[in-house]
Amino acid sequence: MLAPRSRRNPWFAILFILAVVAIRGYKLFYSPPVRDSHREHSAPAGNSTSPENDGRSEKSGGFEVYRNCTLVTAPHNDGDSFMVKLPTGRQAEFRLNFVDTPESAFKTYGGGESNHQRIHQQATDLGISDEQAVEIGQQAKHFTLDLLASRPFTLYTTWDSPYHDDRFHAHVEVSQDGKPRWLHQLLVERGLVRLITKPANLPDGTSAAKELQNLRNLEREAKRNRVGVWSRGP
Repeated sequence: MLAPRSRRNPWFAILFILAVVAIRGYKLFYSPPVRDSHREHSAPAGNSTSPENDGRSEKSGGFEVYRNCTLVTAPHNDGDSFMVKLPTGRQAEFRLNFVDTPESAFKTYGGGESNHQRIHQQATDLGISDEQAVEIGQQAKHFTLDLLASRPFTLYTTWDSPYHDDRFHAHVEVSQDGKPRWLHQLLVERGLVRLITKPANLPDGTSAAKELQNLRNLEREAKRNRVGVWSRGP
């Protein structure tokens, strides 16, 4: 009776070992992975977000579009350039395309430099005195800043800064009398600008050349109505 039992023992041991290996293999390949809670809440490597690409901006006609922007109080805010807080949280200074409002004050800087020559050039182009140019600049500043401070607005930009001074060109869309309007057009209608700065295609597809012609028509209308700077002519 002892000889048969001794022959069965090796097979039993082999089967037992195979069963253990099979069970461990099943757990290794079919058990759910352990979750790393830190990695689940972190951005994937190489996929970090930036203020301009975090889901709160859009693309339209080559522009980045930021809705619900707000005006930021800043010492350099003027009729055609101002500090803006984007919905991303970033703050940046933007400059309107097409238009230039006169300086709103005579200023003297360190080293004896001033903006007086610039004001004189603006006044000459508009056909008024230097003092009158500053008055128009003040009107433009109040109009723009009051309008932008009254409600959120939409900003379109390509983040171009031709003078490398951390001021970026933009189109700004505001609500006026319940309708969407371009801020640069409103300034022209009110006779508060000269048409001199960089043109650019509009986000709605209007070419820069067509928009410049439209602005010249608005300027002629402002002259006929004798508003803003055009109320000071002969």
